[in-house]
Amino acid sequence: MEGLHNTSTETLQQLDAMHHLHPFTDTQALNKKGTRVIERAEGVHLWDTDGNQFLDGMAGLWCVNAGYGRREIMDAVYQQMQQLPYYNTFFQTSHPPVIELAARVAELTPEHLNRVFFCSSGSEANDTVVRMVRHYWSALGKPDKKIIISRENAYHGSTMAGASLGGMKPMHKQGGLPIADIQHIMQPHWFVNGFDETPEDFGERAALALEERILELGAGNVAAFIAEPVQGAGGVIVPPATYWPLIQKICTKHDILLVADEVICGFGRTGKWFGSDEFNITADLMAIAKGLSSGYLPIGGVVVSDRVVAGLEQGGEFNHGYTYSGHPACAAAAVANIELMQRERIVETTGERIAPYFQKRLQELSAHPLVGQVRGIGLLGAIQLVPDKPGNGTFGTDGSIGGFCRDRCMDNGLIMRAVDDAMILSPPLIITEAQIDDLFTRARAGIDLAHQHWLETR
Repeated sequence: MEGLHNTSTETLQQLDAMHHLHPFTDTQALNKKGTRVIERAEGVHLWDTDGNQFLDGMAGLWCVNAGYGRREIMDAVYQQMQQLPYYNTFFQTSHPPVIELAARVAELTPEHLNRVFFCSSGSEANDTVVRMVRHYWSALGKPDKKIIISRENAYHGSTMAGASLGGMKPMHKQGGLPIADIQHIMQPHWFVNGFDETPEDFGERAALALEERILELGAGNVAAFIAEPVQGAGGVIVPPATYWPLIQKICTKHDILLVADEVICGFGRTGKWFGSDEFNITADLMAIAKGLSSGYLPIGGVVVSDRVVAGLEQGGEFNHGYTYSGHPACAAAAVANIELMQRERIVETTGERIAPYFQKRLQELSAHPLVGQVRGIGLLGAIQLVPDKPGNGTFGTDGSIGGFCRDRCMDNGLIMRAVDDAMILSPPLIITEAQIDDLFTRARAGIDLAHQHWLETR
């Protein structure tokens, strides 16, 4: 088959429907509607095959932190492909790109995190977490410590282990999930679960749910607690200030490992290099991906504390790994991405100037008659749509209002995600103030149309 670059949109849609199965998709419904075919991107914008321009309010899937079209990353990949396009890191072998990347990641993370196990995605990173924490305790002579506690509505990937760690019930209904020895506790979502309490009291109650479950199961049976610093796919859930300090104390008290899933929060999304920096989390393991290469090539990893490494070394061979662990071209992309982010002070600029402006514009939407709450941190934002104000009521479980609003925003040139009744934003970190103004002008127009739709159909 010849290249399809000059093929009509209709033909591309037909081929897509015939041969391509999409993630998290009702295939029959999509094929009836037809896919939107994106063909190029630059900065914070995308263009489809019909010439329509879109402001990418989601940075791809929370990942294109450095923006599209970064020549530095592309050139680094091309040069690496010419020299060493692939080799594995099995069989006592390594190569310069993965060595450099591991050292650079160790420099960026908290000082007790100095080793990195590489993979190709956040899902694989969290699969690795499951294997690693259980092997760690077994190596220390405590094989019964194998239960991992997570949270309802958390997202930790789509593999068998990743989806089991996650707390999304629709995923658990497919494939016989969760796998054994995975438990879930309440999420720290004040607007949904603690509306009648102060955020501070609710944060403590949500954290104490972890201790209650540990005591119920027995600390000798619990290996780890895993959580996103800010829940991303669950709806940008920013925990109350009282939550993380108490979680940290509980993990230390009961001697269970604390795992920070930094797949979304990592590499500048919160206005600091990691969400753990923002919330003063001292994690034993840290899952990374997405912003590691700004999405240019697939790469992820688990950053491992000195404590856990010391335990693993007592267990002999760790029988785990992937063909593409530390792929040289992917590692080169990640190194180039980190270099340009440091050179241009992207994370610092996000935290000092861009994120405060983004959050200010986000807060302005709280007065809208369809908006019950706005929440966010850094360049993460959620706009919670409600049927009546004040209150935390919902429109139902089908997400129809969110989906309607999302589609109207898309019609208006803005890519914004819907999580049930919440509209989600996570733009590239290189977005400017003027582009943020454009983003919220388009978002408000979409919300206005959703409000009109709701008034006409309620």
